[in-house]
Amino acid sequence: MDLRLLEYFLAVARVGNITKAAEQLHVTQPTISRQLTDLEEDLGVALLDRGRRQVTLTDAGVLFQQRAEEIITLMEKTRRDLEDQSGRLGGTVVLGCVESCASRMLPEALAEFSRIHPGVRFELYSADGDDIREKLDRGELDLGVLLEPIEAAKYDYIRLPYWETWGLVMRKDDPLARKEAIGKEELLSLPLSMPRREIVRDNIAGWFGVDRSALHIFSGHTLLNNAALLVEEGLCYAVAVGGALAIRGEGPLCFRPFTPERTTGHVLAWKKNRIFHPAAACFRDHLREDRWPDDMV
Repeated sequence: MDLRLLEYFLAVARVGNITKAAEQLHVTQPTISRQLTDLEEDLGVALLDRGRRQVTLTDAGVLFQQRAEEIITLMEKTRRDLEDQSGRLGGTVVLGCVESCASRMLPEALAEFSRIHPGVRFELYSADGDDIREKLDRGELDLGVLLEPIEAAKYDYIRLPYWETWGLVMRKDDPLARKEAIGKEELLSLPLSMPRREIVRDNIAGWFGVDRSALHIFSGHTLLNNAALLVEEGLCYAVAVGGALAIRGEGPLCFRPFTPERTTGHVLAWKKNRIFHPAAACFRDHLREDRWPDDMV
């Protein structure tokens, strides 16, 4: 399939109008209309509902839009990976990272690597573990910094010397902020914003010897940013690792660990049997060989 056709479709999906999409792409309206009609006939499904002034996506069109965006992203990444840097190591390393204390490792690691290989660029993607795993699986990320546990059957990884402590994020003026740690009794009485990962929710309930249904889950979150706004308004308390708040700097919120203490390690992970482009392979090996002791690998 011609990538140009995918670009035509994505432009129409974005602006909701074939004529406007044609103007943006500097092609004629009949050209796009004909190409999209041929695409629908080739796929055997309708992708667009064509109104008099507006074009909307069918259910099949929404799915095709997602797949088309993934294909375009991968092609753009491939072009970057293969670009010529006149004999120097070049290209772009795409790296995902969870919100945690390991985030502070990245500036130092990237600065050190860039001094050796100034032709390499980086793209950073912040997300929760599920999003990063999905992008690793689809090949959209080269490497991902994740909190354990990691699916050893799917990923190769390096353990990183960073540990996180789980607890609650709350307002500094909250009465619970005077406590050194948060136990079962307090936890079960509070409205909570929980990480969306099912395994994390089950683990947290298991730590306190209760079923997940015993937790008062007010909302779910991927990253702490939006959950922190709910906490600031006094709507809930956010379950998180301490580093997710620490990297935000000073503010109206504070972190109190659970008791008994619960900690989680970090890994640098990549999909098994992944064939890396030179820059990504070099950066992975730089972390594995130059930054961590042999017993951490």
